[in-house]
Amino acid sequence: MAEPVRRGPMGGRHGPGAVEKPKDLTGTLRRLLNALGKYRMAFFAVLVFAALSTIFNIAGPKILAKATTALATGWYAMITGTGSIDFGYIGRILLILLGMYLLSAGFSFVQGWLMSGMSQRLCYDFRRQISEKINRLPLSYFEKRTVGEVLSRITNDIDTLGQSLNQSVTQLITSITTMIGVLIMMLSISPQMTLIAILILPVSVILVLLVVRFSQRYFKDQQNYLGVVNGQVEEIYSGHNVVKAFNREEAVLEDFGKANNRLFESAWKSQFLSGLMMPVMTFVGNLGYVAVAVVGSIFAARGIITIGDIQAFIQYVKNFTQPIQQLAQVSNMLQSMAAAAERVFEFLGEEEEDQKADPARRADPAIIDGTVRFDHVKFGYTPDKTIIHDFTCDVKPGQKVAIVGPTGAGKTTMVKLLMRFYDVDSGAILLNGHNVRDFDRSALREGFGMVLQDTWLFKGTIMENIRYGRLDATDEEVIAAAKAAHADHFIRTLPGGYQMELNEDASNVSQGQKQLLTIARAILADNRILILDEATSSVDTRTEQRIQKAMDNLMRGRTSFVIAHRLSTIKDADLILVMRDGDIVEQGTHDELLAQGGFYADLYNSQFEDVTA
Repeated sequence: MAEPVRRGPMGGRHGPGAVEKPKDLTGTLRRLLNALGKYRMAFFAVLVFAALSTIFNIAGPKILAKATTALATGWYAMITGTGSIDFGYIGRILLILLGMYLLSAGFSFVQGWLMSGMSQRLCYDFRRQISEKINRLPLSYFEKRTVGEVLSRITNDIDTLGQSLNQSVTQLITSITTMIGVLIMMLSISPQMTLIAILILPVSVILVLLVVRFSQRYFKDQQNYLGVVNGQVEEIYSGHNVVKAFNREEAVLEDFGKANNRLFESAWKSQFLSGLMMPVMTFVGNLGYVAVAVVGSIFAARGIITIGDIQAFIQYVKNFTQPIQQLAQVSNMLQSMAAAAERVFEFLGEEEEDQKADPARRADPAIIDGTVRFDHVKFGYTPDKTIIHDFTCDVKPGQKVAIVGPTGAGKTTMVKLLMRFYDVDSGAILLNGHNVRDFDRSALREGFGMVLQDTWLFKGTIMENIRYGRLDATDEEVIAAAKAAHADHFIRTLPGGYQMELNEDASNVSQGQKQLLTIARAILADNRILILDEATSSVDTRTEQRIQKAMDNLMRGRTSFVIAHRLSTIKDADLILVMRDGDIVEQGTHDELLAQGGFYADLYNSQFEDVTA
């Protein structure tokens, strides 16, 4: 079969050289806000509690200034002998201050609890949507991308989104509220000193805008290359046996090093720019402290303001520059969040399979009786490369149809078209006279049982893996299917038998045993049409013969399509379709094709030729 080109992290558009331009930050944030719409009440509560926490915190220095002034005045009175320190008054002020800070901490705790819950619920929603989306995507999407790249969307990107959202929203609210509240407090103490403090704002804003301008592309690249690195790790780990067998360790390390260097370059640049913000902002803030201290000393000496007001104002200046620094950090978090959110929204926006058929033409899957017609089918994975040129064939119910031909002839492609993993470019595939496009995809596939050359088993018991073919099957039915597939004997010799748990890649059983388990799963499913794509390629000849007998019993009365390279296994097929370069060049029974002495006869005889040195 000629498969489509797989363009993974080792090359192609997902390779290390692919640099995507930064996308619309505002548009992504708008979509994110729309996604938060279902949590609007919790979001509003976060805004209120964060604002209240900040307000109580802001009022603290102004009240503390009264205690400082009372202490300084009392101390001066003690020195001059005109009075004493009023500790009762100071104590009451400190109790009020303690109460305000406790309220501030309480509101901060509540808003943090609400925000954490909201961000994690949003992550939960996105993970659920991605999981559901995966089942609606066409097979072509996964054949052009690596597993690691898809997993990166559901792990790294959503984790980054949740963490950044949790921190940035709260920080944004408190920073803005703090700036406004502190500005009001500073104006109430001294408008002149407030003007001096405000003069540092233009410098701060310019620095923030410069950093945001240069750092956004690196945050986006960081997320992209993180997906590339994940894809390479997953791909190489899955095929580490092959890598070692061909001594490709150095080449793999070189490819990984290139991708890892790209990730390093984008990550350190984004982190450096975000880290550079703090020392620069601290320097600007310190300039403000010096100016306020000098002017405040002059005003205090002239009796314009009190010592407590100077102390409070200096605290407010610090609190005024700190939100600017925090906003700079928030801008970086928002960029990181937007970069991750873009990738999530891109995945959720991928084109889906049309799961539902046209209601006016929808066919009932119950009519599938095994009658199949390929009517001048033409198909190519890409528009410029046609794989199937003109395929026409009629299959009657209950027939065993073998599809043979050299590698790349299009055998497996025909099966994918039959199950609508892909749609034909022209022509039609008919089931009992109805176009396969008239069936809902899920309902259509319910009529097919399939055993592929590449086995797939999940982490779980052997009983659970076989039962995957029909979830409501009893243990007795599962065991009967295993016996029919000649898998019962080896299963019972394993530790735990049917309750033995397979590991993640089912490497604790042999390749041939995995093949038997998938065949047992197909037998249990008991579908109307059976597809066997090199189903016995990984078992020995003796076991293959036993399985073939079981398959013959299973296929009796059912239409079956068998793809095989070992032509001796399909001699009893009712119809053999011989494919070459995407076309049927011969068709008939085994004896008829041998008698013709054509391409099939050459294929068959070549498997029994004596090859001498």
